[in-house]
Amino acid sequence: MTASPADASTDPRALLTGLDPADDRLAALHARFAEAALDAGAVDVAYRTLDSPVGRLLVCATDVGVLRVAFEIEGHDAVLDRLASTVSPRIVEAPSRLDAVARELDEYFRGERRAFDLPLDRRLSKGFQRTVLEHLPDIGYGATASYASVALASGSPRAVRAVGTACATNPLPVVVPCHRVVRSDGTAGNYRGGMAAKQILIDLEARA
Repeated sequence: MTASPADASTDPRALLTGLDPADDRLAALHARFAEAALDAGAVDVAYRTLDSPVGRLLVCATDVGVLRVAFEIEGHDAVLDRLASTVSPRIVEAPSRLDAVARELDEYFRGERRAFDLPLDRRLSKGFQRTVLEHLPDIGYGATASYASVALASGSPRAVRAVGTACATNPLPVVVPCHRVVRSDGTAGNYRGGMAAKQILIDLEARA
């Protein structure tokens, strides 16, 4: 994921092209640059990655709140490129700015948190999808609901397929619990992170 010379003035990531994050000195330089850019108001989206039971997650946030959670299967670079084109090219890796997100996710995966207290930036969800996603926290921790019941709760009882699409394209999986929506026969159904990841989350909550 590299930027052309023409993009360098607007995309802070372009200044770091070619740096090896495994080098401690370059990693420290990256961190200092990221903090300086954030403090100067030159960054619109901060991101970090973290390990989890469902694989490595990418989390992105704006000043409004958490904007995106992405699974490795989605391709983290592709997700960042998409955000650069749809939200802002001013994106930089700044782990410390997402410490609260990382902490709550870690607590969730350890079975110590049942609901997230994070501010959310919902701009990537619009129309009926946003209506559906706003209903999902009503499904209790450890519980599941069918696509049909979510369609009914969203005010469109015949829009079962649209509910499935809304959940499958949820930009904030895990935090907005679309994994709790299952097929009428009780099987997991499709999921942005893959069916195995969805089942892991369902089982994790069932054990807590």
